[in-house]
Parts: sequence; structure tokens; C-alpha cells
Amino acid sequence: MTLANPNAASGPRTAAQTRPVANMIAVASGKGGVGKTWLSIGLATAFALLGKKALLFDGDLGLANVDVQLGLVPQNDLGGVLQGRYALESAAQEVEGCGFSVIAGRSGSGSLAALEPQRLGRLTADLSQVAGRYDRVLLDLGAGVERTVRFLASRAETCLVVSNDEPTSMTDAYAFIKLMAMSNPGADLRVVVNQATDKAEGERTYATLRKACENFLKISPPLAGIVRRDPRVREAIRHQAPLLVRHPNTPAAQDIEEIARQLLHPKG
Repeated sequence: MTLANPNAASGPRTAAQTRPVANMIAVASGKGGVGKTWLSIGLATAFALLGKKALLFDGDLGLANVDVQLGLVPQNDLGGVLQGRYALESAAQEVEGCGFSVIAGRSGSGSLAALEPQRLGRLTADLSQVAGRYDRVLLDLGAGVERTVRFLASRAETCLVVSNDEPTSMTDAYAFIKLMAMSNPGADLRVVVNQATDKAEGERTYATLRKACENFLKISPPLAGIVRRDPRVREAIRHQAPLLVRHPNTPAAQDIEEIARQLLHPKG
């Protein structure tokens, strides 16, 4: 299957950004609905269970929903930070019973998605400082390839690109990888295949995406992990609880923990 036209316009290269933050991991996707926010929550939970101090930053500017999935009613959120009412560190809230902290976004504030470069730069500079207080910081980014998404992704040392086996999901994941690779040569981009029927299907999905990247981009983003389809995921989301807290022994929970361990202790 051909994922994209290698000769399609990709836009001009962006200016080099400052050095990425070593303990920061971005979670992105070209397409919505692939489980990116759920994965971010799962990884934050896994890091906490593995003894790490973790922060989850809801970087989906305009359509934030980390707080919704966790059943939080934050007193402070990113909207107040951007309005100058309090510092970014004051928006960090510990999630009771989960062991990690969250900086919630502002759902429905479309204006945040079009944040001007200067304010976005200040926000990421503040986030870099706050990151120094944690072992791992996860950025749950908005779906798509917009400027704000790619800028936030470029601030992370590692970027996980989430896809599933749907052709549109793989095509959009490829588009995200392409733009990131062009604007940030050498970026640490890794693929997570979500909602796979089994490991073998996940490997096939990854192989299709990797082949497109190798043929058209001359890069081979590694596989960060495969998360199997699990009916307990939907049930945990309905109850606004992390899967690793509500159903820690299910296949998807085990897959998330495996990814977290690999991110903390890379093989080789």
C-alpha cells in the first residue's frame, strides 16, 4: 500500500530550534481517535508505578481532554497560565491514587491552538524549567501536523507517533513523521501501534509504515511498542480511571508497561 506521494509538497524547512529536553517525551499522531491521550495517561501511570516522578502535560491546545479522561476538575489550567494569572508550575495537579501529576489544558479554547510563536516559545521555555523537577514529562499533543503540534514535539527528546492499522491513520502518521524529519533532522521518532488484534498484526502495521518511511524519506523510525486491543480499555475510560490502576493485569496494560520500561531502559 502506498501511503503518500513522495513528491508532495511538504512546506519549507523551519529554523533550528533550541535543544530538546532530555526527559521529555511527546506523544503525537497524524490522525485523531487512535488512542493518543489514553496512551499518554497509561505511560504516565506506568512511570509512576516504576518509581519515577512523572508529569503529564496536556498539549492538545484547544481540544484538551486529559482532565476529562481522568475525571479531574482542575482549579488551575493552561488557559490561566496563558492569560498570565499564575505560573505554569502552579497548574500542576497530582492525580489522586495514580502517582503522577497533570497540567490540564483548556477544552474548547480554539484560540490556544493558534498561539502566536512568541507566546508559544515562552510556554515551552517555562515547561522546560518545570521539567527539571520530574524524572519524565509526557506531552500529549493534538492530532495533526499543525505548527503548534510540531513545535511542541520538537521540544521533546523522543517523540512517539501513534498509529493503528487503518489506512488513514498510517497515512497521517507518515505525514507527521515526514514533516518532523524534514524540520528536525535526526529527531528521535518512534512508532507505537495501538489497538492491534495481536502482536503479529501490529508488526505488519509497523512494517508497512516503516517501508514507506524507508522508501520515501530514507529513514527507519524504530518500533517503540505494540498495544493490543483490549475491551477493558473502553471500560476504564468510561470510569475515568487509568487502565493500569483499574485493570493492571490486562494485555493492554502489560503492553503499556513494557513500552515504559523500554523508554526508561533502552536495549542495547
